[in-house]
Amino acid sequence: MKFGYRTPSFKKSLSARTTGRLKREARSTIDPTYGKKGMGWLKDPEKAAYNKVYHKTTKSLFKWW
Repeated sequence: MKFGYRTPSFKKSLSARTTGRLKREARSTIDPTYGKKGMGWLKDPEKAAYNKVYHKTTKSLFKWW
């Protein structure tokens, strides 16, 4: 598990900013649990637990800018 500051990934940041509204709408019509709070715990509880700990123990460098 990582502690401290996260390593910035510009590729992932760009991907997150350019994912379109239509793509999200299409996914949510196919999968009704897509984008709903708490669904990660149902689909993959091990990954959800890891993500919860990761986000509590690391900090973002971009919060300062």
